[in-house]
Amino acid sequence: MIIPIGTIVNILSVFLGSMLGLLLKKQISPNLHKKIFFIMGLFTFVLGLSMALESQDFISIFLALIFGTIIGEYYNLDLKINKLMNGLKINQLINDKNFTEGLVTSFLLFCIGSMTIVGSIEEGLGGRPNILYTKSIMDGISSVVLASALGIGVAFSVIPMLFFQGGITFFVFLNKDFLPEILIEQIGCLGGFIIIAIGLKILGYKKLNPTNMLPSLLIISIIYYCKLLLICL
Repeated sequence: MIIPIGTIVNILSVFLGSMLGLLLKKQISPNLHKKIFFIMGLFTFVLGLSMALESQDFISIFLALIFGTIIGEYYNLDLKINKLMNGLKINQLINDKNFTEGLVTSFLLFCIGSMTIVGSIEEGLGGRPNILYTKSIMDGISSVVLASALGIGVAFSVIPMLFFQGGITFFVFLNKDFLPEILIEQIGCLGGFIIIAIGLKILGYKKLNPTNMLPSLLIISIIYYCKLLLICL
């Protein structure tokens, strides 16, 4: 049985960064806080853009985003996740109005991207998790800024992170080479578009809902295998 060391290190970096961000929160003036949050949104947007532009199949990405978002909006994933998180907030007696936004935004930013998928697969295949170590440094720094702006919810994002990243690692460990390299690249590029939406939301554009775009990650896999089947026929 494999131990997901890369994910554990990533979780620790986010948790410690979040604690530091909470400690520094009171020392940051409201004006500086807004500027830091703007920079965070801008950085997130550029990061997503750099990932999205690596795509070699924009038609598949476009179709996945369209159909995935339709599914997400139909089932209103954002509302369901918010209800779940609000229930958790009440049960844990956490008095933080930004708890759900902090948790969901952080999880999407930290876990929806090529580094997460490729890094988790790399560790699952038995390699040294260097990608996840690099990601841990980036996420740790980002969590300081996010926690200072969005509160304790950022620290709680380590819970879904453990299941998501660790789940990919264990799945790959049990099913070697289950994801073709091309599909990994497409998922990473699609994640870039979702991260762009997160960046726009942080910058204040509320009409986009990144959470409801998540089914696109499943749709892109379906499109890939359908195209592969058509080629084989």
